[in-house]
Amino acid sequence: MPIPEDVTGDEIDKDVRQELQSLPKTLAEDVARNLVMVARLLDEDPEGAYGYSRVALRLASRVAAVREAAGFAAYANQKYGEALAEFRAAKRMTGNIDLWPVMADCERGLERPEKALDMAGAPEVHKLDKAGQVEMRLVAAGARRDLGQLDAAIVTLQSPELAANSVQPWTARLRYAYADALLAAGRESEAREWFAKAVEADRDGSTDASDRLAELDGVEFVDAMVGEAEEDDQVQAPNSPKVDKAEAEIDDLDVEVEDDLEAEVEDDLEAEVEDDLEAEVEDEGKSDKD
Repeated sequence: MPIPEDVTGDEIDKDVRQELQSLPKTLAEDVARNLVMVARLLDEDPEGAYGYSRVALRLASRVAAVREAAGFAAYANQKYGEALAEFRAAKRMTGNIDLWPVMADCERGLERPEKALDMAGAPEVHKLDKAGQVEMRLVAAGARRDLGQLDAAIVTLQSPELAANSVQPWTARLRYAYADALLAAGRESEAREWFAKAVEADRDGSTDASDRLAELDGVEFVDAMVGEAEEDDQVQAPNSPKVDKAEAEIDDLDVEVEDDLEAEVEDDLEAEVEDDLEAEVEDEGKSDKD
């Protein structure tokens, strides 16, 4: 797959670069450039990212960073079985349990919520950092909802991290998930409160909490582009003054063309009659001589 010239491979994380040192230099550069493309396209073009991840995987399948990147690319394309296999391979290579929550979410994607809950209660969870534990809580709550256990999902999300006033990278998503679970359980007033709290914490727009809050408040948004299109349609309407004026001008032009044509035809007829008369006179003159 083509890679832009500005992508050198030096953009990758230093830890990944260190992993690639086990490869020949040229091969390492090729793999690095493909990994950079995976990272660039993962959010905006998951299919493209997946394509580059397959190239990197073909070049260096024994590098853990490559297997992890391939896993995330497959995950972004909802290829959960493939993603889970890649994450497991990366975990075996490094012994790192950071991928545990996303592996559990792959089980959800494969419609195995019970397996995800088993993973949520596994000893590996205690080895996760705070962000990983919050992520695991989100996955467990999602699994509870998959099973129709709304109240259990709500309880799962109730935690010190949810109640904390400080804003962390996970705060908006945690509050959003809690609000969404409350709304699904029919607790609308509480859901509105937590959607509002999610909006406060969502500094980078990672959720649509503001839209959900507006929806609960009955606020309707008008698309400005649609409004402009409607105005354009009105301008072009058959009964508009501009169209009436244009039609009148066209009618006048038609009349002028018709008049010109009639005059031209009359001139041609007159010329033709004169020619006929002259020919007739000549014929009569010849007859008299005879």
